[in-house]
Amino acid sequence: MLDFNHGSDRPAEDPRALPATVRINELVDAALTAEREKQSRREYLGASMLGDPCSRRIQYEYVGAPKDPGKDFNGQTLRIFAAGHQFEALSIKWLRAAGFDLLTEKADGGQFGFAVAKGRIKGHIDGVIVGGPSWFFCPSLWEHKALKDKSWQDLAKRGLAISKPLYAAQVALYQGYMPELAQHPALFTALNKDTQELYHELVPFDASLAQSTSDKAVNILQATDAGQQMPRIAANADYYLCLFCPYAKRCWHGA
Repeated sequence: MLDFNHGSDRPAEDPRALPATVRINELVDAALTAEREKQSRREYLGASMLGDPCSRRIQYEYVGAPKDPGKDFNGQTLRIFAAGHQFEALSIKWLRAAGFDLLTEKADGGQFGFAVAKGRIKGHIDGVIVGGPSWFFCPSLWEHKALKDKSWQDLAKRGLAISKPLYAAQVALYQGYMPELAQHPALFTALNKDTQELYHELVPFDASLAQSTSDKAVNILQATDAGQQMPRIAANADYYLCLFCPYAKRCWHGA
């Protein structure tokens, strides 16, 4: 019989007592954080942020203001972002298998999108549908989100405009600045990350929402150029949106 303890004077350690999860996750998170820090800062107003109801928060993002201590993206958040890309890849595969001719990049490998105001307002879309079932009109903008079950259920029940106004503004702005994709409703697809259910909504072009969102962007640029802060969304710091804002201390207390 082999003696696996031979030559070892150390007392046996219970492997369950070793913080392997903590140690490994620290390494993973450090790698993700280092990778993110190598990326150049976005120096334009992105369509994905302009639907936020607070213009001051958008302005903070635009100028690259540091977030409050402990409020920057941590490793778990970065893992969620990475998983979102994988969920999107699955939805793309499934839609193509279902007969949709979905393009996610140009012939040169670049993203579909727009740039206006000398590149200070930009947007990059998830894809363009150029063919599909006989009842589907195209070309059509395609936008995708992966949501937790509670958020997904709310979207499926109330629809994009009411449940997710931030995403609705994003879609409208894309269509407004890419008129070739405004002639037919956009296809908004949401994947339930918990159940893998899919929700699809055809979203007609909302010209008034696109205009108001574009006007907001212009106002933010003009205020920033003039060295002025955009107004807060609320009169008090305990407003529910302020409680979750990563710039709350900077905004209300001048941190």
